[in-house]
Amino acid sequence: MIDRLAVFGATGDLTARYLLPALATLRAAGHLGDRVQLTGASREDRDSEQYRQWIGAKLDHHGGSCPADARKWVAASARYVRADVTDPADVAAAIAGDGPVAVYLALPPALFPPAVTALHEAGLPAGSRIVLEKPFGEDLAGARELNRLLADLVPEQSVFRVDHFLAMTTVQNVLGSRLANRVLEPLWNSTHIAEVDIVWDETLALEGRAGYYDTVGALKDMVQNHLLQLLCLVAMEPPLTLGERDLRDRKVDVLRSVRPLTEDDVVRRTRRARYLPGRIGGLDIPAYADEEGVDPRRRTETFAEVELELDSWRWAGTTFRLRSGKALEADRKEVAVRFRSVPHLPFGHTGETLPNVLRFGLEPEDLTLRLTGIGSQAHEFTPLSLTARMEPPGLPAYGRLLLDVLTGDPALSIRGDEAEEAWRVVEPVLSAWKRDLVPLEEYAAGSAGPPPRPRYADGRMRREDVLRDRAVPTDGV
Repeated sequence: MIDRLAVFGATGDLTARYLLPALATLRAAGHLGDRVQLTGASREDRDSEQYRQWIGAKLDHHGGSCPADARKWVAASARYVRADVTDPADVAAAIAGDGPVAVYLALPPALFPPAVTALHEAGLPAGSRIVLEKPFGEDLAGARELNRLLADLVPEQSVFRVDHFLAMTTVQNVLGSRLANRVLEPLWNSTHIAEVDIVWDETLALEGRAGYYDTVGALKDMVQNHLLQLLCLVAMEPPLTLGERDLRDRKVDVLRSVRPLTEDDVVRRTRRARYLPGRIGGLDIPAYADEEGVDPRRRTETFAEVELELDSWRWAGTTFRLRSGKALEADRKEVAVRFRSVPHLPFGHTGETLPNVLRFGLEPEDLTLRLTGIGSQAHEFTPLSLTARMEPPGLPAYGRLLLDVLTGDPALSIRGDEAEEAWRVVEPVLSAWKRDLVPLEEYAAGSAGPPPRPRYADGRMRREDVLRDRAVPTDGV
């Protein structure tokens, strides 16, 4: 186990909200010994004592549920180095010490290539590991170049492209429910499953993140990484083991099987939008284009929806719909598996016969199965719902990820070829959106999002409706 952790971007929101509480939780659970040392590095001018005070304040705010002695230990174990992550001399000072170090790049994606180059020139100790937050690169070409730089720095198994979604209890339970239950696995194919909705809708608006979000948007921020990862777990073939090679091989197989989107597919099967002024929870929300730090000329989307099909024996004929939006009326964070209707109903029965839906709730973490039963009248159908609450996880998602980094288990990290395949899936969408082939729609903050479009019988959006919408300007830019 590596006992040195160096975080670049050590005064940012990611460190304050997630990494510091994760370290405190690991300490409280007995996973971190007294030898573990945290080095925080950023461009801000402060000393180690000031940084320890900052850690204490942030942990009081974001990690209040952690024991006080664990919070104090995190602060006491830390030192601070003022560093420019692109300067090899500064980087060398930040990673100085005995033995290997886990380097966590809690930075904007644009800084990954120069930071990796600086680490290479600084001389990373043998056995070290490097951690990168999503999105990995900014496009397919960028991901390939970053992979090349990383391959020159450390072996692939020492690269942790982390996605905290993969460490969430419910996400892992998608695999558990599939693979450990005979009642589900025989039905887990297109013969029985019509659609899978993978959704991350949130009431949260921009919340001061314009510096990052306005250069990325919903497609890159959520769909390209988080939601495609969920797609992999839902659609993958059963792996031989849950070891890193078998698990990640099967995930790559899913991404490789995604049918490439033609220009016509993008027009019919994708949507983008951004929010207008509205109210959420009694608060007035300004239009996205009017948020501080936003450049309206970028036409950044806050809502993205993509429909995908897989060219595989198991999934031919099933639609996978990936959707994420900000500033919506309600939080909806789930994987919803919609089964096909039964081929025949007994004569004379009446009432609602909705398709069965197996819903994996991500936040909060629960599991719901919608069935159809008999109501109070003998010949009347009625919907039934079975719900199970998950046990609270032993470790938060970032705690699990950090522990994997320090102990050297890359099973829940994203392999290099997997990152590239994910970009391959969304590249046609990015290209078509850049050329405005798909209209940038609008929706009021606090609403359900852009109104549904008419669809063909097979579920595809009608091209003529999309083209008509494109002719109508949706913003004043």
